[in-house]
Amino acid sequence: MMELYMALIMVVDDSVIIRKQLMTSLTKHEHQVLEAASAAAAIDLARSPEPIQLIISDVNMPGMNGLDMLAEIRSIPDHAKTPILMLTTESTEHLQREGMEKGANAWIVKPFNEEQLLAGIAHFLGGESP
Repeated sequence: MMELYMALIMVVDDSVIIRKQLMTSLTKHEHQVLEAASAAAAIDLARSPEPIQLIISDVNMPGMNGLDMLAEIRSIPDHAKTPILMLTTESTEHLQREGMEKGANAWIVKPFNEEQLLAGIAHFLGGESP
């Protein structure tokens, strides 16, 4: 029997603590989570046949940053319109503007509020908030 879940969400962050916090919050609300510890790993997952429905990504990561990853993921036909939420400590208007220009759907500053994050996810997935 196939396991039912609300959405398959990819979490991209070099911090294992943040990935685990997000995984706990998301799985508690019946989402399935794919984890990527780097932008390169996230791009590989985005190119795989996994039906990723939403992406939550950090901006500051070693190697490729989240904004460059965002532009790369947007160039993948299956993810041209996938909701992407940037979850970051960065709050400058200039970076937020750059993120939105590269295709981010939302900009959330850490530390995040679980209820607000889940409401935002529900909004982008077209569902009800918890």
